[in-house]
Amino acid sequence: MHPILFHIGSFNLYTYGLFVALGFMTALWVSQKNAQPHGISAQVISDIFFVILISALLGARLLYVLINFDSYKENWLDIFKIWNGGLVFFGGFIGAVVTAFIYLTMKNLKIWNTADILAPGIALGHAVGRLGCFFAGCCYGKACDLPIAIKFTNPDSLAPLNIYLHPTQIYSVFSNLTLFFILLWLQKRKKFDGMVFLIYIMLYSLFRFIVEFFRGDFRGNFIFDFISLSQGIGLIVFLMAFVLLIKLSRPFYGSK
Repeated sequence: MHPILFHIGSFNLYTYGLFVALGFMTALWVSQKNAQPHGISAQVISDIFFVILISALLGARLLYVLINFDSYKENWLDIFKIWNGGLVFFGGFIGAVVTAFIYLTMKNLKIWNTADILAPGIALGHAVGRLGCFFAGCCYGKACDLPIAIKFTNPDSLAPLNIYLHPTQIYSVFSNLTLFFILLWLQKRKKFDGMVFLIYIMLYSLFRFIVEFFRGDFRGNFIFDFISLSQGIGLIVFLMAFVLLIKLSRPFYGSK
Protein backbone atom coordinates (compact mmCIF):
# COMPACT_ATOMS: atom_id res chain seq x y z
CA MET A 1 0.00 0.00 0.00
CA HIS A 2 1.39 3.43 0.96
CA PRO A 3 3.47 3.38 4.17
CA ILE A 4 4.71 6.90 3.40
CA LEU A 5 1.93 9.25 2.32
CA PHE A 6 4.24 11.91 0.89
CA HIS A 7 7.71 13.46 1.09
CA ILE A 8 8.56 17.13 1.58
CA GLY A 9 12.33 17.38 1.37
CA SER A 10 13.68 15.14 4.11
CA PHE A 11 10.31 15.06 5.91
CA ASN A 12 8.16 11.94 5.53
CA LEU A 13 4.51 11.77 6.53
CA TYR A 14 3.96 8.16 7.60
CA THR A 15 0.45 6.90 6.92
CA TYR A 16 0.50 4.73 10.04
CA GLY A 17 1.20 7.68 12.31
CA LEU A 18 -1.40 9.81 10.54
CA PHE A 19 -4.19 7.28 11.10
CA VAL A 20 -3.17 6.64 14.71
CA ALA A 21 -3.50 10.40 15.27
CA LEU A 22 -6.84 10.49 13.42
CA GLY A 23 -8.03 7.55 15.49
CA PHE A 24 -7.12 9.33 18.70
CA MET A 25 -8.93 12.50 17.64
CA THR A 26 -11.99 10.47 16.58
CA ALA A 27 -12.12 8.69 19.93
CA LEU A 28 -11.75 12.00 21.78
CA TRP A 29 -14.50 13.74 19.78
CA VAL A 30 -17.00 10.88 20.18
CA SER A 31 -16.24 10.59 23.90
CA GLN A 32 -16.74 14.33 24.44
CA LYS A 33 -20.14 14.09 22.74
CA ASN A 34 -21.07 11.06 24.86
CA ALA A 35 -20.02 12.86 28.05
CA GLN A 36 -22.29 15.90 27.56
CA PRO A 37 -25.54 14.28 28.80
CA HIS A 38 -23.67 13.15 31.94
CA GLY A 39 -22.53 16.65 32.81
CA ILE A 40 -18.86 15.90 32.20
CA SER A 41 -17.05 18.71 30.41
CA ALA A 42 -15.07 18.33 27.21
CA GLN A 43 -11.96 19.52 29.07
CA VAL A 44 -12.23 16.68 31.60
CA ILE A 45 -12.48 14.13 28.77
CA SER A 46 -9.49 15.76 27.04
CA ASP A 47 -7.44 15.43 30.22
CA ILE A 48 -8.42 11.76 30.58
CA PHE A 49 -7.50 11.09 26.96
CA PHE A 50 -4.10 12.71 27.36
CA VAL A 51 -3.37 10.33 30.24
CA ILE A 52 -4.72 7.39 28.20
CA LEU A 53 -2.68 8.38 25.13
CA ILE A 54 0.66 8.41 26.90
CA SER A 55 0.09 5.25 28.91
CA ALA A 56 -1.46 3.36 25.97
CA LEU A 57 1.40 4.20 23.59
CA LEU A 58 3.99 3.13 26.16
CA GLY A 59 2.14 -0.08 27.02
CA ALA A 60 1.38 -1.00 23.40
CA ARG A 61 4.95 -0.39 22.28
CA LEU A 62 6.46 -2.20 25.26
CA LEU A 63 4.45 -5.37 24.62
CA TYR A 64 5.28 -5.28 20.90
CA VAL A 65 8.99 -4.93 21.64
CA LEU A 66 8.85 -7.80 24.15
CA ILE A 67 7.12 -10.04 21.61
CA ASN A 68 9.64 -9.12 18.88
CA PHE A 69 12.66 -8.65 21.12
CA ASP A 70 15.09 -10.39 18.75
CA SER A 71 14.42 -7.71 16.15
CA TYR A 72 15.62 -4.97 18.50
CA LYS A 73 18.64 -6.53 20.22
CA GLU A 74 21.01 -5.07 17.63
CA ASN A 75 19.04 -1.87 16.91
CA TRP A 76 17.88 -0.37 20.21
CA LEU A 77 16.99 2.98 18.65
CA ASP A 78 14.37 1.25 16.46
CA ILE A 79 12.31 0.75 19.61
CA PHE A 80 11.32 4.42 19.42
CA LYS A 81 10.30 4.36 15.73
CA ILE A 82 6.60 3.77 16.28
CA TRP A 83 5.78 5.53 13.00
CA ASN A 84 6.95 2.33 11.28
CA GLY A 85 4.22 0.34 13.01
CA GLY A 86 4.45 -1.91 16.02
CA LEU A 87 1.78 -1.41 18.69
CA VAL A 88 -0.09 -4.22 20.45
CA PHE A 89 -3.57 -3.23 21.57
CA PHE A 90 -3.65 -5.33 24.73
CA GLY A 91 -0.38 -3.80 25.93
CA GLY A 92 -1.88 -0.35 25.44
CA PHE A 93 -5.14 -1.44 27.00
CA ILE A 94 -3.50 -2.71 30.18
CA GLY A 95 -1.35 0.41 30.48
CA ALA A 96 -4.31 2.72 29.85
CA VAL A 97 -6.67 0.94 32.26
CA VAL A 98 -4.20 0.98 35.15
CA THR A 99 -3.26 4.63 34.61
CA ALA A 100 -6.84 5.77 33.98
CA PHE A 101 -8.03 4.00 37.15
CA ILE A 102 -5.45 5.88 39.21
CA TYR A 103 -6.27 9.20 37.49
CA LEU A 104 -10.05 8.86 37.85
CA THR A 105 -9.67 7.92 41.52
CA MET A 106 -7.52 11.00 42.14
CA LYS A 107 -10.11 13.20 40.40
CA ASN A 108 -13.05 11.61 42.26
CA LEU A 109 -14.78 10.65 39.01
CA LYS A 110 -17.11 7.65 38.73
CA ILE A 111 -14.87 4.98 37.26
CA TRP A 112 -17.43 2.62 35.71
CA ASN A 113 -19.68 5.35 34.36
CA THR A 114 -16.70 7.13 32.80
CA ALA A 115 -15.51 3.85 31.28
CA ASP A 116 -18.94 3.37 29.67
CA ILE A 117 -18.76 6.87 28.22
CA LEU A 118 -15.33 6.27 26.69
CA ALA A 119 -15.90 2.76 25.27
CA PRO A 120 -17.74 3.59 22.00
CA GLY A 121 -15.27 6.31 21.07
CA ILE A 122 -12.31 4.04 21.74
CA ALA A 123 -13.83 1.34 19.50
CA LEU A 124 -14.37 3.78 16.63
CA GLY A 125 -10.94 5.36 17.11
CA HIS A 126 -9.39 1.89 17.04
CA ALA A 127 -11.12 1.18 13.73
CA VAL A 128 -9.64 4.35 12.23
CA GLY A 129 -6.20 3.57 13.61
CA ARG A 130 -6.27 0.08 12.10
CA LEU A 131 -6.42 1.68 8.65
CA GLY A 132 -2.88 2.84 9.38
CA CYS A 133 -1.88 -0.81 9.82
CA PHE A 134 -3.36 -1.54 6.40
CA PHE A 135 -1.38 1.19 4.67
CA ALA A 136 1.84 0.37 6.53
CA GLY A 137 1.52 -3.37 5.98
CA CYS A 138 1.93 -4.30 9.63
CA CYS A 139 -0.38 -6.82 11.33
CA TYR A 140 -0.54 -8.63 7.97
CA GLY A 141 -2.34 -11.88 7.30
CA LYS A 142 -1.43 -15.38 6.18
CA ALA A 143 -1.23 -16.28 2.52
CA CYS A 144 -4.59 -17.09 0.95
CA ASP A 145 -6.35 -17.27 -2.42
CA LEU A 146 -9.69 -15.76 -1.42
CA PRO A 147 -11.30 -13.11 -3.67
CA ILE A 148 -10.77 -10.54 -0.89
CA ALA A 149 -7.02 -11.28 -0.60
CA ILE A 150 -4.65 -8.32 -0.90
CA LYS A 151 -1.11 -8.01 -2.23
CA PHE A 152 1.51 -5.56 -0.98
CA THR A 153 3.97 -4.30 -3.59
CA ASN A 154 5.46 -1.17 -2.01
CA PRO A 155 9.07 -1.90 -0.93
CA ASP A 156 8.54 0.21 2.21
CA SER A 157 5.70 -2.04 3.32
CA LEU A 158 6.14 -4.15 6.46
CA ALA A 159 4.23 -7.05 4.91
CA PRO A 160 5.68 -9.75 2.61
CA LEU A 161 5.67 -8.46 -0.95
CA ASN A 162 3.85 -9.81 -4.00
CA ILE A 163 1.94 -12.50 -2.09
CA TYR A 164 -1.82 -12.59 -1.70
CA LEU A 165 -2.68 -12.34 1.99
CA HIS A 166 -5.70 -12.27 4.28
CA PRO A 167 -6.64 -8.57 4.76
CA THR A 168 -6.47 -8.95 8.55
CA GLN A 169 -6.17 -5.19 9.03
CA ILE A 170 -9.53 -4.75 7.32
CA TYR A 171 -11.00 -7.58 9.41
CA SER A 172 -9.95 -5.57 12.46
CA VAL A 173 -11.41 -2.35 11.06
CA PHE A 174 -14.82 -3.94 10.50
CA SER A 175 -14.82 -5.77 13.84
CA ASN A 176 -14.17 -2.48 15.66
CA LEU A 177 -16.81 -0.67 13.60
CA THR A 178 -19.27 -3.42 14.53
CA LEU A 179 -18.30 -2.97 18.17
CA PHE A 180 -18.89 0.78 17.93
CA PHE A 181 -22.48 0.36 16.76
CA ILE A 182 -23.19 -2.38 19.31
CA LEU A 183 -21.90 -0.15 22.10
CA LEU A 184 -23.99 2.80 20.94
CA TRP A 185 -27.04 0.54 21.04
CA LEU A 186 -26.12 -0.78 24.50
CA GLN A 187 -25.47 2.69 25.88
CA LYS A 188 -29.17 3.56 25.67
CA ARG A 189 -30.17 0.28 27.29
CA LYS A 190 -27.55 -0.33 29.97
CA LYS A 191 -28.81 -1.46 33.36
CA PHE A 192 -25.80 -0.56 35.51
CA ASP A 193 -22.53 1.34 35.29
CA GLY A 194 -19.73 -0.72 33.78
CA MET A 195 -22.01 -2.78 31.55
CA VAL A 196 -21.05 -1.08 28.28
CA PHE A 197 -17.30 -1.07 28.97
CA LEU A 198 -17.14 -4.70 30.12
CA ILE A 199 -19.17 -5.96 27.17
CA TYR A 200 -16.85 -3.95 24.92
CA ILE A 201 -13.83 -5.70 26.42
CA MET A 202 -15.43 -9.13 26.14
CA LEU A 203 -16.53 -8.67 22.51
CA TYR A 204 -13.22 -7.11 21.49
CA SER A 205 -11.34 -10.04 23.04
CA LEU A 206 -13.59 -12.46 21.15
CA PHE A 207 -13.20 -10.67 17.80
CA ARG A 208 -9.45 -10.33 18.29
CA PHE A 209 -9.14 -14.02 19.18
CA ILE A 210 -10.76 -14.96 15.87
CA VAL A 211 -8.78 -12.50 13.72
CA GLU A 212 -5.51 -13.73 15.23
CA PHE A 213 -5.92 -17.10 13.51
CA PHE A 214 -5.57 -15.33 10.16
CA ARG A 215 -2.51 -13.26 11.11
CA GLY A 216 0.75 -14.08 9.35
CA ASP A 217 3.21 -11.99 11.39
CA PHE A 218 4.91 -13.38 14.49
CA ARG A 219 2.50 -13.07 17.40
CA GLY A 220 4.45 -14.60 20.27
CA ASN A 221 3.41 -17.92 21.78
CA PHE A 222 1.08 -18.39 24.73
CA ILE A 223 0.19 -22.08 24.34
CA PHE A 224 2.70 -23.84 22.09
CA ASP A 225 2.25 -22.59 18.50
CA PHE A 226 -1.56 -22.62 18.52
CA ILE A 227 -2.51 -19.72 20.78
CA SER A 228 -0.70 -16.40 20.36
CA LEU A 229 0.24 -14.10 23.21
CA SER A 230 -2.52 -11.66 22.29
CA GLN A 231 -5.04 -14.51 22.22
CA GLY A 232 -3.85 -15.67 25.63
CA ILE A 233 -4.12 -12.18 27.08
CA GLY A 234 -7.51 -11.83 25.41
CA LEU A 235 -8.78 -14.99 27.09
CA ILE A 236 -7.65 -13.75 30.49
CA VAL A 237 -9.15 -10.29 29.91
CA PHE A 238 -12.41 -11.85 28.68
CA LEU A 239 -12.75 -13.99 31.81
CA MET A 240 -11.91 -11.07 34.11
CA ALA A 241 -14.46 -8.84 32.35
CA PHE A 242 -17.10 -11.58 32.54
CA VAL A 243 -16.56 -12.05 36.29
CA LEU A 244 -16.76 -8.29 36.85
CA LEU A 245 -19.90 -8.05 34.71
CA ILE A 246 -21.63 -10.69 36.85
CA LYS A 247 -20.45 -9.01 40.04
CA LEU A 248 -21.67 -5.55 39.01
CA SER A 249 -25.02 -6.89 37.78
CA ARG A 250 -25.95 -8.61 41.08
CA PRO A 251 -27.07 -5.48 42.98
CA PHE A 252 -29.31 -4.47 40.06
CA TYR A 253 -30.88 -7.84 39.31
CA GLY A 254 -30.86 -8.90 42.95
CA SER A 255 -33.19 -6.02 43.82
CA LYS A 256 -35.86 -7.15 41.37
